[in-house]
Amino acid sequence: MDVGAAQAVLMYFVLSLWLAAGFADYLCHRASSIETTSGGKESLLHLLQFGEMAIPVLAAIFLEINALVMIIMIVCLNLHEATAIGMSATLTAGAKSPPPNSTCTAFWRCFLLWGLLIVATLHWQQFLSLFGLGSEMSDFGVRLKQPPLPWLYVTTILSVVLLFEVLPYLEELFRGLRQETTRHER
Repeated sequence: MDVGAAQAVLMYFVLSLWLAAGFADYLCHRASSIETTSGGKESLLHLLQFGEMAIPVLAAIFLEINALVMIIMIVCLNLHEATAIGMSATLTAGAKSPPPNSTCTAFWRCFLLWGLLIVATLHWQQFLSLFGLGSEMSDFGVRLKQPPLPWLYVTTILSVVLLFEVLPYLEELFRGLRQETTRHER
């Protein structure tokens, strides 16, 4: 296996498409005036999901990938999925999500799994060690990535996340809260 190619696919393809799907999901919410349907509640849940995935993504960017980081990734992915299932059951009961929004959400969730699968493949022995298999013992140490990822890559990714994920979903939250306040004042 070409480790460099697999890492490049993860860093430049999967992460980029995951971020693009997240922004596309925001644009679908904006186009459908989410503030008039589920409002701030759904935005809060999206921000919760963002936090659930920020932890493993930041760990993968800054820490050596080992059994501990993979457990964090697996736990956070499952929390993200549980939040998505709960959100679907709670917020959209009786409501139908527009096809573009459903497609964005489906891709968004798939890219998370693809990322985990690539990380597990790149660190196969540590992944196997989680199940008592393979030739290595599970490593639960916390160490900075050596060598670190290029600072330009890290700065670019974190800037894109801020501009196209954090700020748009905060704007969506404020729009939803403003709508709810207006509704209660009437």
